[in-house]
Amino acid sequence: MRTEEAAVPSVGTVNSLVREGVHHGVDLSVRYGRGRWWNIAIVVTTLILYAIAWPTLQLTHDVPAPLMPIISGLAVFPFLLIRAQPALGWAISAVAAMIVPWAFDRVPNYGYPWQVVHILVLLALLVAVCLREEIRIVLVVWLATVLLFFVYLPGNDGWGWAIGLAAIAAFALLVRWLVLSRRQLAREEEISELERARRAALEEKARIARDLHDIVAHHMSLVVVQAQSAPYRLPDVSDEVRAEFESIGVHAREALNEVRGMLGVLRSDGMLPENAPQPGLSRIDELFDASRRAGVHLTARIDGDTGSVSDSAGLAVYRILQESLANAARHAPGSEVSVQVVCGPDRVDLTVRNGASEAGRGDRPVDRPDLGGGNGIRGMADRAASVGGRLYAHPRPDGGFEVSAVLPRVPAA
Repeated sequence: MRTEEAAVPSVGTVNSLVREGVHHGVDLSVRYGRGRWWNIAIVVTTLILYAIAWPTLQLTHDVPAPLMPIISGLAVFPFLLIRAQPALGWAISAVAAMIVPWAFDRVPNYGYPWQVVHILVLLALLVAVCLREEIRIVLVVWLATVLLFFVYLPGNDGWGWAIGLAAIAAFALLVRWLVLSRRQLAREEEISELERARRAALEEKARIARDLHDIVAHHMSLVVVQAQSAPYRLPDVSDEVRAEFESIGVHAREALNEVRGMLGVLRSDGMLPENAPQPGLSRIDELFDASRRAGVHLTARIDGDTGSVSDSAGLAVYRILQESLANAARHAPGSEVSVQVVCGPDRVDLTVRNGASEAGRGDRPVDRPDLGGGNGIRGMADRAASVGGRLYAHPRPDGGFEVSAVLPRVPAA
């Protein structure tokens, strides 16, 4: 019988996960810091260019004084989009480059249709488009920029700018491909590192499986053999003692099967399909009978329709009951144990109470990190949480202990 219990990660695995989380957190903070400083640099550069463009506009174009800050802004402010939307920034700058020569005359002896600042912004946005946008957008932007310079700088100047723009675009594309190749290499290295970590985890699981096999499975096998052979080795074995030995053998075989199933999980890579049937509400009576044979004074009551409870919720109920009864037998031997399972229209309520014991430290949710004790109660809490339920464990006023759980009848997707 296969078990569904998850393997407990080793200390080395936990440390590696912590280091990985810290690494990603630091990486995100560094990226955020870099992005913020890039934005600050863009804003500062835009303000510097604007401070240059406004006073010098009267040296290049005949623009009325009230319109000078607006025309200068059209030439410079598209630079603010160089990181977020370079294609949109280029389009605004290109439209402004078509409007300015048409609407305003150049001053004598000035040979360009635009301010030098405007040309620099247009070229910077072209480079940003080559670095950030799709190739088809890059081709359209480059051809449109070449056409713009051909129209407003005819003759040899237009051809010279066309060659220069082609060189600028080619250099930007080379830088882009270099950066992409380095990112791809870093991604491949990260995948290789994850594979190495996965192999290390599998090796650790295999080591745990070997230890369990050598220590637990061996001794459990001896228990089974001794329990089965005792009636034949010992003289004058009564029927009651023979039945007790048979019960010990049954429980030992079940425990051995559970260990073997866990060994199978540990020895696998965690990606194998789980096809073996799992216990559910239909096997609760078997669990009760086994507990009574083990000496537990148990009274059980089941109300409601158990057939419509989902398999996952039924498995959670079975495992919680199994652990609760084992805890009661271990920590409060000889005490009265009562179990109540109520299958309502939308949820399953489970309560397990036992007599006087020393377990528990107070009435609190078991998923609180400050709860003391071993892993049994936390395992039950994880079982309940896995189907969207909740589990509480607390001592009773009479010195006993109580475990209660509320589970959805059908866990939400």
